[in-house]
Amino acid sequence: MRCKTASGDQRLSMSILIVVEEPDAWPLEIPGVTIISARTYLTDPGFAINHGAGQTHHSLNRSARVFNLCKSYHYQGSGYYVSLLAEARGHKPLPKVGAIEDLQSQNLIRHLTEDLSALIQRLLAPLAMNDFELHIYFGRTTDSRYNRLSHQLFNLLQVPLLSARFERHRNQWSLRSIRAIDASDIPACHQELAVLAATEYFKVKGRRLWQKKHISRFDLAILHDPGNPEPPSNAKALHKFRDAAEELSMRVKFITRADIGRLPQFDALFIRDTTFVNHYTYYFSRLAFAERLVVIDDPESILKCNNKVYLAELLARHNIPTPKTLLAHRDNIARIIPELGLPCILKQPDSSFSRGVVKIETEAELLPRITELLAKSVLVIAQEWLPTAFDWRVGILDRKPLFVAKYYFPPGHWQVIKRDVQKRKMSEGSTQAIPLGETPPEVVGIALKSANLIGDGFYGVDIKQSGNRCYVIEVNDNPNVDAGNEDGVLKDVLYREVMGVFLKRIEARERDHKSASSET
Repeated sequence: MRCKTASGDQRLSMSILIVVEEPDAWPLEIPGVTIISARTYLTDPGFAINHGAGQTHHSLNRSARVFNLCKSYHYQGSGYYVSLLAEARGHKPLPKVGAIEDLQSQNLIRHLTEDLSALIQRLLAPLAMNDFELHIYFGRTTDSRYNRLSHQLFNLLQVPLLSARFERHRNQWSLRSIRAIDASDIPACHQELAVLAATEYFKVKGRRLWQKKHISRFDLAILHDPGNPEPPSNAKALHKFRDAAEELSMRVKFITRADIGRLPQFDALFIRDTTFVNHYTYYFSRLAFAERLVVIDDPESILKCNNKVYLAELLARHNIPTPKTLLAHRDNIARIIPELGLPCILKQPDSSFSRGVVKIETEAELLPRITELLAKSVLVIAQEWLPTAFDWRVGILDRKPLFVAKYYFPPGHWQVIKRDVQKRKMSEGSTQAIPLGETPPEVVGIALKSANLIGDGFYGVDIKQSGNRCYVIEVNDNPNVDAGNEDGVLKDVLYREVMGVFLKRIEARERDHKSASSET
């Protein structure tokens, strides 16, 4: 086996591999890693998946991290195949093949880095020249003024060694190009920093790898927004999701919108920020789906559940009972009151959390309020008002009922959340978790039937019960799970059930991948 191990923790050395064309020419001395040639990694049985006697086994631990620092990543070259086979072997390559493909499209790179525009302008504005090159080593650079930009570019693209070129045109800086570089491209005066950056990066990764109570088989990202005042899960619930995942041998990383470039390194994505279609949560879901991650909420569920017009048509087509509903537009406003009566409800198609939903008490209120809503959408949902003491919420996961709760209304209000004129939450009704066995069967049945029309994801179905009749109000993706509320009956079991679905789907994907590989 052609390799050399730098001094350091020998336990880590074969779990952290640097793959290059010529190990003997490698100029950097990085402790705690093994340097091997691309040819060795591609052809040596010690790194391959061994097929024999009808069985398959891995010679190298699945948790091995492979840092691909080959000179070139051109299609079907050795650098390309190192990352490709590392993924197939269940190792953790950096960069992944998806990142290599991204680097080939500078238009895509510019699109991915749009959110960095303000930072680029601020940092580069003082420069006298019109061209600027930034070398990035594991998220670090030689000039500390640019460390934040370097760190964000590294997190976005997940390529160890990068060179980014910026250009000023008409007093505006923009990213002109970005490319992977080889260790031989590192100037001698930068090598000390490159070694330090790599060492610190590996040290953190190594600690995470060896200090786990459980051996982690898979990596799960939980997307959240620490600044969201009304997240779908509170901090305690997020930690319970993490603990449940780790019990099932999944390593959890909490990520934010700045981490979109890191998605390909995970096996699954769990979105715990409020989802919208024209929103970063949808872009995360789309990218995760394209990268073949197990993802909840999947992009199709976000699209379907975020549009109340779609839901109204879907539920009507399948004869699901709902309040009397009219798809209102500029030409049928006069039908609303005769058909639905007063009071009635108007909803924006993408309304959520009691936002974009108004109650019309008088005929005089109707025209100004619906005109306001129609300025944002050509169609608006108009529904009869069904007064009830509470709304049923049924959580559906993987086409099975998971939890049931009663959402009560604040005193004197008609919605679960009462807001001021600026749409800020003033008060919220209480939540009472109800055992499935004590829930009317018709409530669970209609919730399950409705959610199954959307898919096999995670949904919260809102239902009003009037006498013996149940009416579906809406099917929500990204349902609330707050510690102390929805988990009141199941407690920690709720979190384990959700994480168990992730594990089941990841394992199914792995089996499908192995089956497809064995057939080729």
